[in-house]
Amino acid sequence: MKTSKYVEELQAKSAAALAEDLVAAKKELFNLRFQNATNQLDNTARIKEVRKNIARIQTVITQKQKEA
Repeated sequence: MKTSKYVEELQAKSAAALAEDLVAAKKELFNLRFQNATNQLDNTARIKEVRKNIARIQTVITQKQKEA
């Protein structure tokens, strides 16, 4: 499964790297929404995928904070 490997990669990263990934994912989501609003987006399923990735990143960040 791709998701479990992605989550394992996230868990291996440091808190700073996770924060950078979160910012990048939020920027990507903004750009996708902008493209969707202007009817330039071909793959609308990408929005859902990026939203779930943001949630995964935030979950791992929360887990790391609770461990510390």
